[in-house]
Amino acid sequence: MTKDINNMPRPTFKRTLRRISMISVVITMIIAWLILSVSSMMTLKQYAQNNLRLLSVSISHSLEAPMVFRDGPAAYDTLAMLGKQGQFSSAQVVDSSGVIIADWSGSADNNRDMMGGLVSKWVFPTPVIQSIYHDGKTLGEIHLTAMDDIITHFVWTSLGVLTACLILASFISLSITRYLHKGMVDALNNITEVAHDVQTNRNFSRRVSAERIEEFHLFAQDFNTLLDEMETWQTQLQRKNASLLISATHDPLTGLANRTAFHQAVESMMNDRSRKIDAALLFMDGDNFKYINDTWGHAVGDRVLVEVASRLRAFAGDTHCAYRLGGDEFAILLTGVNATEDLLALIQSLRHALLPPILLNNGETTTMSMSIGYALAKCTATPESLMEVADQNMYLEKNKRRLAFG
Repeated sequence: MTKDINNMPRPTFKRTLRRISMISVVITMIIAWLILSVSSMMTLKQYAQNNLRLLSVSISHSLEAPMVFRDGPAAYDTLAMLGKQGQFSSAQVVDSSGVIIADWSGSADNNRDMMGGLVSKWVFPTPVIQSIYHDGKTLGEIHLTAMDDIITHFVWTSLGVLTACLILASFISLSITRYLHKGMVDALNNITEVAHDVQTNRNFSRRVSAERIEEFHLFAQDFNTLLDEMETWQTQLQRKNASLLISATHDPLTGLANRTAFHQAVESMMNDRSRKIDAALLFMDGDNFKYINDTWGHAVGDRVLVEVASRLRAFAGDTHCAYRLGGDEFAILLTGVNATEDLLALIQSLRHALLPPILLNNGETTTMSMSIGYALAKCTATPESLMEVADQNMYLEKNKRRLAFG
């Protein structure tokens, strides 16, 4: 039997407008929800992965000594100490032949839901692999898997807040009138603009302005609260990344730039003709550091290294740059040096700076003499040849001192 379309009930204009308003609000909020969710998760993924990479670089330096001596227990202890602090969930150290030296894994989280597992695999699809170097040689690799509980919790919280905002907006749309329809559109446009700005420009400091409709004003406050949380999270990740970067490029005992930073600086300088033409390298090695350690102990040895580093830093000032390469080995990159005579004069000034006795904690004093080798950057072609010339000159100096003092 055919239905008479003229006799079918028709919705009133008010009901139609209410439905249109509700649909408009829901569609717009879903778009805003998707844009903000995707932008926040993409940003979170980027910072989380950078954080894990920097962490792997820092750990690779801690594993340098165990890899040199193939000390599996020491490597495992290092991984376990950092892993128990919640820095990562599992780590594996392999040598250059692929043999596993150490393998640490935290307790498995059996209660993780399927969505949490999917988020974890999306943020960290594969473990981070970082090579472990010693004297420019690759000793092995560390495979690092992230601790993703905090990130998963943050994603769930963000999705929950956004979903709650969507439900609230949909509920409000059922009770508004045609008179308020324009106000709804303006409010949603305001929120969408903020969400788009966050997604496009990563402007997490942007906030939704106050709305004249009370319900949308409350929604804007919730939206701004979410942006506050995202901005705080972004700031914390940036600070942590900066801290890890400093740890990866600075010696923890003396505060000088370390071997990694040294190799980067030499590479950059040798690739810049304008800097290379008046630059030079000094290699320094302690002559009597073993005697100091054997006589007063390692604590005093550390005190001497700190004082030597302080004098090198004072000598370098803002013009040059000092580095600790390891043990009692140091280096300085000099600038503004055009001739060997200028370089020898600087070396003489450096010897005078290192000459005064060092006061120890026990009231005694000692001195630490240094064998200094040098090389002019313009006389060498590659970073390796520059370091080789300085190293050879340093050992020639060390042999001369041994012959002179017996």
